[in-house]
This record gives sequence, C-alpha cells and structure tokens, in this order.
Amino acid sequence: MSKNPLNDLGESLGEYLRDQRTAAKLSLRQLSELAGVSNPYLSQIERGLKRPSAEILQQLAKGLEVSAESLYVRAGILDAETGAPAPDAPDVRRAIAQDALLTARQKKTLLDIYESYVEDDTRR
Repeated sequence: MSKNPLNDLGESLGEYLRDQRTAAKLSLRQLSELAGVSNPYLSQIERGLKRPSAEILQQLAKGLEVSAESLYVRAGILDAETGAPAPDAPDVRRAIAQDALLTARQKKTLLDIYESYVEDDTRR
C-alpha cells in the first residue's frame, strides 16, 4: 500500500505547506491557530492524508501570508500556467470558473460551497 493515499498531493501540497510554515518560523500549533484550522487536521493535510477544501486553503494562505492561488495550484484546483481550473478538475469547477456572469467573489463562494459538499461526501 502506498504511503500517501492521495498520490502526490502530500508531496506537492503537504510538503509545500510544511516548507512555508517552517520558513515562517511557525509551529504546527501556531499556524493552526492563525488559520482557524484544528491542529490534527493541519497535520493530516501536511502528511497528505486529507484533501483540504478551497476555504481551508484560503485560511492557510492567510496564516502563512502566501497567495491562496499558489495553494490552489499545489492542490490541483487551478492550473499553474493559466490560472484556470486544472484539466483533470471536475466539470463543476470549470463551469464556475468560466461563467462570465459571476464575479470573482461569487465564483470563490460557489467553489467553497462545492468543495464543502465534496469534502462531506468523502467522509461517508
């Protein structure tokens, strides 16, 4: 069995978060308090055991003082070159991102809601 059940997510996102946290000289507990994320959940994200929602990524970005987009790219939500949803992202994310009638804030809100449903669905 693979060490990391979420494939290379832990290496790209988890290690990146850990590197950013240590560069900022923050402990796991300090970042969890700054971001409003539980300490065990943050640890699981860093080890690649949990896939965080867009909202959690935004909270972590604020705590680390990095761009949320950089975390979205690492998590595979956005494509690194175009800033558009990743090619393998579900069509829901792509449809929201491409809808010209929505503002950036509305798109973010819809993505956050969608991510919360997907996250809840994986717990069943």
